[in-house]
Amino acid sequence: MAGPRSAPSQDHARALAQRVRALREDRGWTRERLAKEAGIAIGTLGRLESEGAIQPGFFTVGAVAEALAVSLDDLFRAARVPPVTPGLWSAGYEGRDIDSFVASLLDSRISVVADVRLTPISRKRGFSKTRLGEALAEADIEYIHLRGLGNPKDNRAPFWEGRLAEGRARFRGVMRSDEAQSDLDRLAGHARQSRVAVLCFEKDEERCHRQVVLEAVRKQTSLPVTAFA
Repeated sequence: MAGPRSAPSQDHARALAQRVRALREDRGWTRERLAKEAGIAIGTLGRLESEGAIQPGFFTVGAVAEALAVSLDDLFRAARVPPVTPGLWSAGYEGRDIDSFVASLLDSRISVVADVRLTPISRKRGFSKTRLGEALAEADIEYIHLRGLGNPKDNRAPFWEGRLAEGRARFRGVMRSDEAQSDLDRLAGHARQSRVAVLCFEKDEERCHRQVVLEAVRKQTSLPVTAFA
């Protein structure tokens, strides 16, 4: 079982990429021009400007800095990002497509998505367990499925029909199980060290059992819960 991890290296890669692009564009240079001035392949420069977690090496970055007439220290100082504050995000993918959903996760600097659907399948393209996990992995975001925190089928009608107090009360009973408590502890462990998006379908948290999950983990961790943009 994978444990909580620190903030992804993509934060730094994104800041460095943005800094290099800004310096290049300030000079009115194309990517081809900068690659030629630095003596590197255009594909290598493309990776450096791509904001991906896998970046070219130190000497390549040094060549780019020299071509841009800035020191490495200046380049990396400007590219430093503030530390990520741990926390919880309430994320419903209703009305979203997978590309915009992942982009929003990156904008919020989310490093873990905790899926609290009982059965992680979806008619929406990209949101079934395997596809979602692959899309998140490409963005360097960890995916975990917490089945013990899923809402049973026989308790979904109260949420759909507006009998919210009934649905929440029944789900609190579900959360007393050993499996649910184990998954809740796992979720709290991630949230203490990372930014975690708790995922289910409903956009409106009021109509979703994840509100009960978030209340429980907030009590354990005293962390704030932010609505997912």
